Order: sequence, then C-alpha cells, then structure tokens
Amino acid sequence: MKYNTPYHNVDSLKAYLDNFQKETLTPILMLAPLAGFTDLPFRKVVKDFGVDITVSEMISSHALVYENEKTMKMAMKNDNETPFALQISGSKEDVLKKAVEKINNMPWVDIIDFNCGCPAPKVANHGNGSALLKDLDKFCKILKLIRESGNKKLYSVKVRLGFDKKIPLELAHAINDSGVDYCVVHARTRSDAYKKDRIDYDSLALMKEILNIPMIANGEIDSLAAFHRVLEITKADGAMIGRAALREPWIFAQIRNNDSTMPLALKKDLILSHLDSMFNFYGERGVIMFRKNLHAYAKGEKDSNKYKDFVNNEKDYFKIRESIKEFFGQKRVDSTDISPIFNKRSV
Repeated sequence: MKYNTPYHNVDSLKAYLDNFQKETLTPILMLAPLAGFTDLPFRKVVKDFGVDITVSEMISSHALVYENEKTMKMAMKNDNETPFALQISGSKEDVLKKAVEKINNMPWVDIIDFNCGCPAPKVANHGNGSALLKDLDKFCKILKLIRESGNKKLYSVKVRLGFDKKIPLELAHAINDSGVDYCVVHARTRSDAYKKDRIDYDSLALMKEILNIPMIANGEIDSLAAFHRVLEITKADGAMIGRAALREPWIFAQIRNNDSTMPLALKKDLILSHLDSMFNFYGERGVIMFRKNLHAYAKGEKDSNKYKDFVNNEKDYFKIRESIKEFFGQKRVDSTDISPIFNKRSV
C-alpha cells in the first residue's frame, strides 16, 4: 500500500517551503538517517508509507571526495525516493567544497543536508557533527559555502540544541543567517546523548519563534500520540523519526491516516518486501545484515527470543523468507505453534 504525500517531488517541496509563512503546511515527515540501518533497501520500504523526505546515511566528505566504493553505494537512491537528501559531514572547507562538487554530478540528489548533530565521539572528536555547534561563526560559514558551491534546489542542516549546553536562541539566529531552506532540530544537546529525561521540546518552541524557515522536530517521536504532542508543544513544521521507524516503519502511515492501528498482514508483507530488497541490493550478505532488522520487527511478539535465535543461525534467503511468513502470519499471532520454524536452520 502506497501513501501519496503533498511533497512528491523537489519542486512541490520547494514551493511549500517558500510559502510556509503564508499558508498552513501539511506537516513534513522525514526518515532520520541512522548509520547501518537506513540504507537503500530500508528507505525503499519506508518511503511507501508516506515519508516526504528520505535522507542517506551520514557520509563523510573525505570519503566522498576520494570516491570510496562503499560511500558511493551509500549515495545511491531508490526510484521511489523523491525528494532525496544526501547528508554529508565534515569541517574542512576545502574538502567540503570538493565533496559538494561531486554531489553536483549526482542528478538524483535533490537536497544537500549538512550534519551538525551527530554525537558520536569518532565524529565530534574530530571537529565534525555536533562539534560545530561550539563555533557558530564557522557553522554559518560552512553552510554558506555548501550553498555557494552546490547546484541543488534545496539545502538543509541537522543540529542538536548545543554541544555541552543549550543555546537555542543563538542557534536559531545562526541558522537564519546560514541560508539553508529548512532545519531539523534534535531536542537534546550532544552531552545529553539519547537520555530520555533530557529531551527538551520547550527549547524547540523557543527556536521556532525566531526561525524564518521551517523547523522539523526530532527526538523521541515514537507514536501517533507523541507526534501530535511534540508538534503541539513546538509548533514545528514537521517531524523526523528514526529509531521508532526501525521497529514500526508504518508509523508514517499512522500519522498520515491519523490512525494508530496496523493490519497484521501489512506488517508481514512489509518485512518480506524489506528482506527482498536487502537480498537484491546486497546479495547473500544482505540476509545476514537483515538479522538486526528482524530482531526489531520481532520485538514484542510471542516467542520472539526463540525466533531471534533462529534468525541468528540462519543465512539461507529462502528459509528466512518462509520463517517470516510463518512467524508474522495471522495464525502465528493467534498463538499457533511455531516450533516447525526452528527446525529449518541451515547446516
């Protein structure tokens, strides 16, 4: 089942963004980039649930410049991914300029997104990601450089509320000066990591009052109710959802339909489609890579631990596919005995 969105191409999205202060926008829904999870096969599946903008996994500007084979594959997109944002990170201006020039030759990329929010030490400790929030002058300079060097129609930035302290007001003014078309704000500082008690939507509301471009809220949006609550508090123009989408990719359809129900058959079909996409894109390695996704899908289901054990020891595409049909089938959810599944492991 596919869900149409009002922002079905970059031109329609740009028109909405240009007029967002003049009319009430339908909230923009985005899939957050998560390293190792939101790859091309996963994005293909999620896009059909009503995501407006999909974003590549974060790509190092250095790796892009040197055309690392793995990096170039990460920069690819599906036919259904429009608008598509390529997210880059870095802090060296000369390297970033060369990276943008590479992206200029990728016609399938609609948006260049710059990461200033990644809290990972291996990123921030090198002056990249959230570390740029410690120097807002450099932050603005880099964003302007990216726009001046690029040939895309839209540019965006993802940030946190600060590095080791909250700076929502200063950050909002800096974003206004940077020239981006929209921003995504994660409602924690870098030091807050992903601690639930540190989430601060009130600071997003303060930023929204100052920003003259659309603001997309991010952080702990894990249900239809949470989506409504966050937008009510922040007055944000949309939401970016990451970790919750790994467990329940249909969350975007629930938001689109304003309905929290999810047909069981739809879940099974989604998982099968995701597996097929992984196998087609990665080959046999994709089946092993898919284990982490199956763990997320199985969470909360009856006998999920047994099923995870089976998955961890099985690498045959066809056997995994049959197990999905049985484990996530309607009868299985009605407590049908699933022991036959666990006797189909490869030797």
